[in-house]
Amino acid sequence: MMSALLHEQESLMYTVYFAPRGQTRILNLGHLLAQRYLSATDRLIGFIGDAGSGKSLLIRGMFPGLELTNDDEGVNVRPLPLLEGTDRGFFSGHTYHLDVRFEAAFHSLPELAGAVREAIRNGKRVIIEHFDMLYPALGVNAEVLVGIGEEVILTRPNLFGPLPKDLSDIVHKSIRYRKMVHTAEDLTSKVLEEVFGFPHGQLHSDVRHGFVLRFPEKPALDIPALEEAVLAYIRQNLEVSFLDDTHIRIGTEGRFHCTGPRIHVHRTGEIENFRLVRECQYDPISRKYELVGLVGPERSNDISDLNRLTF
Repeated sequence: MMSALLHEQESLMYTVYFAPRGQTRILNLGHLLAQRYLSATDRLIGFIGDAGSGKSLLIRGMFPGLELTNDDEGVNVRPLPLLEGTDRGFFSGHTYHLDVRFEAAFHSLPELAGAVREAIRNGKRVIIEHFDMLYPALGVNAEVLVGIGEEVILTRPNLFGPLPKDLSDIVHKSIRYRKMVHTAEDLTSKVLEEVFGFPHGQLHSDVRHGFVLRFPEKPALDIPALEEAVLAYIRQNLEVSFLDDTHIRIGTEGRFHCTGPRIHVHRTGEIENFRLVRECQYDPISRKYELVGLVGPERSNDISDLNRLTF
Protein backbone atom coordinates (compact mmCIF):
# COMPACT_ATOMS: atom_id res chain seq x y z
CA MET A 1 0.00 0.00 0.00
CA MET A 2 2.78 2.44 0.93
CA SER A 3 4.74 1.64 -2.26
CA ALA A 4 1.62 2.34 -4.32
CA LEU A 5 1.19 5.71 -2.58
CA LEU A 6 4.82 6.65 -3.19
CA HIS A 7 4.51 5.70 -6.86
CA GLU A 8 1.40 7.89 -7.18
CA GLN A 9 3.26 10.82 -5.62
CA GLU A 10 6.30 10.36 -7.84
CA SER A 11 4.06 10.30 -10.91
CA LEU A 12 2.09 13.40 -9.90
CA MET A 13 2.56 16.32 -12.28
CA TYR A 14 -0.20 18.48 -10.85
CA THR A 15 -3.76 18.22 -9.65
CA VAL A 16 -6.43 20.94 -9.85
CA TYR A 17 -9.50 21.54 -7.70
CA PHE A 18 -12.00 24.38 -7.63
CA ALA A 19 -11.01 26.72 -4.80
CA PRO A 20 -14.01 26.67 -2.43
CA ARG A 21 -15.46 29.93 -1.15
CA GLY A 22 -16.69 28.76 2.25
CA GLN A 23 -14.51 28.15 5.29
CA THR A 24 -15.73 24.61 5.96
CA ARG A 25 -15.30 23.66 2.31
CA ILE A 26 -11.70 24.98 2.28
CA LEU A 27 -10.87 23.08 5.47
CA ASN A 28 -12.36 19.90 4.03
CA LEU A 29 -10.40 20.31 0.80
CA GLY A 30 -7.20 20.77 2.82
CA HIS A 31 -7.88 17.52 4.67
CA LEU A 32 -8.49 15.74 1.35
CA LEU A 33 -5.23 17.06 -0.16
CA ALA A 34 -3.24 15.93 2.87
CA GLN A 35 -4.71 12.45 2.74
CA ARG A 36 -4.10 12.04 -0.99
CA TYR A 37 -0.87 13.84 -1.70
CA LEU A 38 1.27 14.38 1.41
CA SER A 39 3.94 12.01 2.63
CA ALA A 40 5.21 11.75 6.20
CA THR A 41 8.70 12.41 4.84
CA ASP A 42 7.87 15.74 3.15
CA ARG A 43 9.95 18.49 4.74
CA LEU A 44 9.43 21.61 2.62
CA ILE A 45 5.90 22.62 1.58
CA GLY A 46 5.19 25.93 -0.11
CA PHE A 47 1.93 27.84 -0.48
CA ILE A 48 1.37 30.60 -3.02
CA GLY A 49 -1.57 33.01 -3.24
CA ASP A 50 -2.81 36.50 -2.47
CA ALA A 51 -3.88 37.69 0.97
CA GLY A 52 -7.46 36.60 1.56
CA SER A 53 -7.28 33.69 -0.88
CA GLY A 54 -7.70 31.11 1.89
CA LYS A 55 -4.10 29.90 2.30
CA SER A 56 -4.31 29.85 6.10
CA LEU A 57 -7.56 27.86 6.09
CA LEU A 58 -6.16 25.40 3.59
CA ILE A 59 -3.07 24.95 5.79
CA ARG A 60 -5.27 24.36 8.85
CA GLY A 61 -7.14 21.70 6.92
CA MET A 62 -3.94 20.00 5.78
CA PHE A 63 -2.11 20.30 9.11
CA PRO A 64 -4.64 20.25 11.96
CA GLY A 65 -3.24 21.69 15.18
CA LEU A 66 -0.38 23.55 13.51
CA GLU A 67 0.23 26.91 15.19
CA LEU A 68 0.17 29.59 12.50
CA THR A 69 2.50 32.46 13.28
CA ASN A 70 0.36 35.14 11.64
CA ASP A 71 -3.35 34.33 11.47
CA ASP A 72 -6.26 36.16 9.86
CA GLU A 73 -7.16 37.88 13.13
CA GLY A 74 -3.71 39.49 13.29
CA VAL A 75 -2.42 37.39 16.19
CA ASN A 76 1.33 37.24 15.62
CA VAL A 77 3.51 34.68 17.43
CA ARG A 78 6.67 36.26 18.84
CA PRO A 79 9.48 35.35 18.85
CA LEU A 80 9.12 33.42 15.61
CA PRO A 81 9.54 29.74 16.62
CA LEU A 82 11.53 28.90 13.46
CA LEU A 83 14.11 31.63 14.14
CA GLU A 84 14.12 30.88 17.85
CA GLY A 85 15.06 27.26 17.09
CA THR A 86 17.83 28.43 14.76
CA ASP A 87 19.26 30.77 17.40
CA ARG A 88 19.25 28.06 20.08
CA GLY A 89 20.55 25.38 17.74
CA PHE A 90 17.66 23.20 18.90
CA PHE A 91 14.24 22.75 17.34
CA SER A 92 11.72 21.57 19.91
CA GLY A 93 8.83 21.10 17.46
CA HIS A 94 8.45 18.96 14.37
CA THR A 95 6.52 21.32 12.06
CA TYR A 96 7.02 25.07 11.67
CA HIS A 97 5.01 27.76 9.89
CA LEU A 98 6.42 30.82 8.15
CA ASP A 99 4.54 33.68 6.46
CA VAL A 100 7.24 35.22 4.28
CA ARG A 101 5.31 38.37 3.35
CA PHE A 102 4.74 39.22 7.00
CA GLU A 103 8.18 38.25 8.29
CA ALA A 104 9.97 40.12 5.51
CA ALA A 105 9.03 43.33 7.34
CA PHE A 106 11.25 42.24 10.25
CA HIS A 107 13.89 39.92 8.80
CA SER A 108 15.87 39.72 5.56
CA LEU A 109 15.03 37.01 3.08
CA PRO A 110 18.53 35.45 3.37
CA GLU A 111 18.05 35.24 7.15
CA LEU A 112 14.69 33.51 6.74
CA ALA A 113 16.10 31.20 4.07
CA GLY A 114 18.97 30.23 6.37
CA ALA A 115 16.54 29.35 9.15
CA VAL A 116 14.49 27.19 6.78
CA ARG A 117 17.59 25.32 5.56
CA GLU A 118 18.75 24.74 9.16
CA ALA A 119 15.36 23.36 10.21
CA ILE A 120 15.28 20.98 7.25
CA ARG A 121 18.83 19.79 8.03
CA ASN A 122 17.53 18.93 11.50
CA GLY A 123 14.76 16.78 10.02
CA LYS A 124 11.96 19.30 10.64
CA ARG A 125 9.04 20.19 8.38
CA VAL A 126 8.51 23.81 7.31
CA ILE A 127 5.24 25.15 5.88
CA ILE A 128 5.85 28.39 4.01
CA GLU A 129 3.24 30.91 2.87
CA HIS A 130 4.25 33.15 -0.05
CA PHE A 131 6.91 30.62 -0.97
CA ASP A 132 7.50 32.41 -4.28
CA MET A 133 8.96 35.37 -2.36
CA LEU A 134 11.51 33.20 -0.52
CA TYR A 135 12.52 30.89 -3.35
CA PRO A 136 15.19 33.17 -4.92
CA ALA A 137 17.02 33.40 -1.56
CA LEU A 138 16.39 29.77 -0.62
CA GLY A 139 17.48 28.29 -3.94
CA VAL A 140 15.61 25.05 -3.24
CA ASN A 141 12.16 24.24 -4.59
CA ALA A 142 9.47 22.82 -2.31
CA GLU A 143 8.71 19.11 -2.31
CA VAL A 144 5.03 20.07 -2.52
CA LEU A 145 3.78 23.35 -3.99
CA VAL A 146 0.21 24.50 -3.48
CA GLY A 147 -1.20 27.54 -5.28
CA ILE A 148 -4.62 28.97 -4.51
CA GLY A 149 -6.45 31.41 -6.75
CA GLU A 150 -9.64 30.55 -8.59
CA GLU A 151 -8.38 26.97 -8.46
CA VAL A 152 -6.26 25.10 -5.96
CA ILE A 153 -3.28 23.64 -7.82
CA LEU A 154 -1.04 21.09 -6.13
CA THR A 155 2.18 19.85 -7.70
CA ARG A 156 5.30 17.89 -6.74
CA PRO A 157 8.15 19.69 -8.53
CA ASN A 158 11.32 17.94 -9.66
CA LEU A 159 14.54 19.25 -11.19
CA PHE A 160 12.62 20.33 -14.28
CA GLY A 161 9.93 22.36 -12.49
CA PRO A 162 7.40 23.70 -12.20
CA LEU A 163 8.94 26.70 -10.48
CA PRO A 164 7.10 28.76 -7.85
CA LYS A 165 6.70 31.59 -10.36
CA ASP A 166 4.75 29.26 -12.67
CA LEU A 167 2.06 28.79 -10.00
CA SER A 168 2.29 32.42 -8.91
CA ASP A 169 1.53 33.67 -12.43
CA ILE A 170 -1.61 31.51 -12.52
CA VAL A 171 -3.10 32.09 -9.09
CA HIS A 172 -2.41 35.81 -8.78
CA LYS A 173 -4.15 36.36 -12.11
CA SER A 174 -7.18 34.17 -11.35
CA ILE A 175 -8.00 35.16 -7.74
CA ARG A 176 -9.88 38.24 -8.98
CA TYR A 177 -12.45 35.99 -10.63
CA ARG A 178 -12.94 33.96 -7.46
CA LYS A 179 -13.66 37.15 -5.52
CA MET A 180 -16.02 38.45 -8.21
CA VAL A 181 -17.82 35.11 -8.32
CA HIS A 182 -18.28 34.89 -4.56
CA THR A 183 -19.72 38.39 -4.30
CA ALA A 184 -22.04 37.76 -7.27
CA GLU A 185 -23.09 34.47 -5.69
CA ASP A 186 -23.99 36.18 -2.40
CA LEU A 187 -25.87 38.96 -4.21
CA THR A 188 -27.85 36.33 -6.11
CA SER A 189 -28.66 34.46 -2.88
CA LYS A 190 -29.68 37.75 -1.28
CA VAL A 191 -32.09 38.59 -4.11
CA LEU A 192 -33.45 35.04 -4.18
CA GLU A 193 -34.26 35.30 -0.49
CA GLU A 194 -35.51 38.87 -0.22
CA VAL A 195 -37.29 39.29 -3.57
CA PHE A 196 -38.22 35.81 -4.73
CA GLY A 197 -38.83 34.20 -1.34
CA PHE A 198 -36.33 31.36 -1.58
CA PRO A 199 -34.86 30.54 1.84
CA HIS A 200 -31.16 31.19 2.24
CA GLY A 201 -28.93 28.12 2.14
CA GLN A 202 -29.18 26.54 -1.30
CA LEU A 203 -26.57 23.90 -2.01
CA HIS A 204 -23.54 25.38 -3.76
CA SER A 205 -21.33 23.96 -6.47
CA ASP A 206 -18.74 25.32 -8.88
CA VAL A 207 -18.11 26.16 -12.50
CA ARG A 208 -15.14 28.00 -13.93
CA HIS A 209 -15.54 31.79 -13.60
CA GLY A 210 -18.91 31.19 -12.00
CA PHE A 211 -21.10 29.58 -9.39
CA VAL A 212 -23.89 27.04 -9.21
CA LEU A 213 -26.92 27.11 -6.90
CA ARG A 214 -28.70 23.77 -6.63
CA PHE A 215 -32.40 23.15 -6.00
CA PRO A 216 -34.18 19.85 -5.21
CA GLU A 217 -37.06 20.83 -7.53
CA LYS A 218 -37.18 23.06 -10.59
CA PRO A 219 -37.59 26.60 -9.21
CA ALA A 220 -40.27 28.85 -10.60
CA LEU A 221 -37.91 31.71 -11.37
CA ASP A 222 -37.98 34.69 -13.69
CA ILE A 223 -34.25 34.40 -14.43
CA PRO A 224 -33.96 37.65 -16.46
CA ALA A 225 -35.63 39.55 -13.57
CA LEU A 226 -33.29 37.90 -11.07
CA GLU A 227 -30.28 38.84 -13.21
CA GLU A 228 -31.45 42.45 -13.49
CA ALA A 229 -31.92 42.72 -9.71
CA VAL A 230 -28.35 41.52 -9.15
CA LEU A 231 -27.05 43.89 -11.84
CA ALA A 232 -28.79 46.75 -10.00
CA TYR A 233 -26.67 46.01 -6.92
CA ILE A 234 -23.57 45.86 -9.10
CA ARG A 235 -24.31 49.22 -10.76
CA GLN A 236 -24.69 50.87 -7.35
CA ASN A 237 -21.03 50.02 -6.64
CA LEU A 238 -21.80 49.22 -3.00
CA GLU A 239 -19.07 48.54 -0.48
CA VAL A 240 -18.71 44.88 0.58
CA SER A 241 -17.24 44.63 4.07
CA PHE A 242 -16.24 41.86 6.45
CA LEU A 243 -18.23 41.74 9.71
CA ASP A 244 -17.31 38.43 11.35
CA ASP A 245 -16.54 34.82 10.43
CA THR A 246 -20.04 34.20 9.09
CA HIS A 247 -21.34 37.61 7.96
CA ILE A 248 -20.65 40.44 5.53
CA ARG A 249 -22.32 43.82 4.97
CA ILE A 250 -23.34 44.99 1.50
CA GLY A 251 -23.63 48.77 1.34
CA THR A 252 -25.26 50.15 4.48
CA GLU A 253 -27.61 47.21 4.92
CA GLY A 254 -27.48 44.83 7.86
CA ARG A 255 -25.70 41.53 8.27
CA PHE A 256 -25.81 38.97 5.48
CA HIS A 257 -24.79 35.38 6.14
CA CYS A 258 -21.68 34.27 4.26
CA THR A 259 -19.44 31.25 4.80
CA GLY A 260 -16.35 32.92 3.29
CA PRO A 261 -16.53 36.57 4.35
CA ARG A 262 -12.93 37.46 3.43
CA ILE A 263 -13.12 36.26 -0.17
CA HIS A 264 -14.91 39.19 -1.80
CA VAL A 265 -14.31 42.19 -4.02
CA HIS A 266 -14.24 45.49 -2.14
CA ARG A 267 -17.16 46.96 -4.08
CA THR A 268 -19.94 45.39 -6.12
CA GLY A 269 -18.95 47.48 -9.15
CA GLU A 270 -15.78 45.38 -9.48
CA ILE A 271 -17.87 42.43 -10.71
CA GLU A 272 -17.35 42.19 -14.47
CA ASN A 273 -19.95 41.00 -16.98
CA PHE A 274 -22.31 39.19 -14.61
CA ARG A 275 -24.95 37.03 -16.28
CA LEU A 276 -27.16 34.04 -15.51
CA VAL A 277 -27.64 31.06 -17.81
CA ARG A 278 -31.22 31.47 -18.98
CA GLU A 279 -32.48 28.02 -17.97
CA CYS A 280 -31.87 25.90 -14.88
CA GLN A 281 -29.88 22.82 -15.79
CA TYR A 282 -31.02 19.37 -14.63
CA ASP A 283 -28.39 16.95 -13.33
CA PRO A 284 -29.82 13.42 -13.75
CA ILE A 285 -27.26 11.92 -11.35
CA SER A 286 -27.86 14.21 -8.36
CA ARG A 287 -31.47 14.85 -9.44
CA LYS A 288 -30.98 18.54 -8.75
CA TYR A 289 -31.76 21.64 -10.80
CA GLU A 290 -28.83 24.00 -11.13
CA LEU A 291 -28.85 27.77 -11.60
CA VAL A 292 -25.56 28.90 -13.16
CA GLY A 293 -24.08 32.39 -12.75
CA LEU A 294 -21.00 33.58 -14.65
CA VAL A 295 -18.62 36.54 -14.58
CA GLY A 296 -15.75 37.70 -16.75
CA PRO A 297 -15.18 37.18 -20.47
CA GLU A 298 -17.89 35.71 -22.66
CA ARG A 299 -17.35 32.02 -23.35
CA SER A 300 -18.91 29.13 -25.20
CA ASN A 301 -22.67 28.81 -24.89
CA ASP A 302 -22.17 25.06 -24.57
CA ILE A 303 -22.96 24.24 -20.93
CA SER A 304 -20.86 21.07 -21.08
CA ASP A 305 -17.77 23.11 -22.06
CA LEU A 306 -17.72 25.75 -19.32
CA ASN A 307 -15.00 24.02 -17.30
CA ARG A 308 -12.40 23.89 -20.06
CA LEU A 309 -8.88 24.31 -18.62
CA THR A 310 -7.07 27.37 -20.00
CA PHE A 311 -4.10 28.10 -17.71
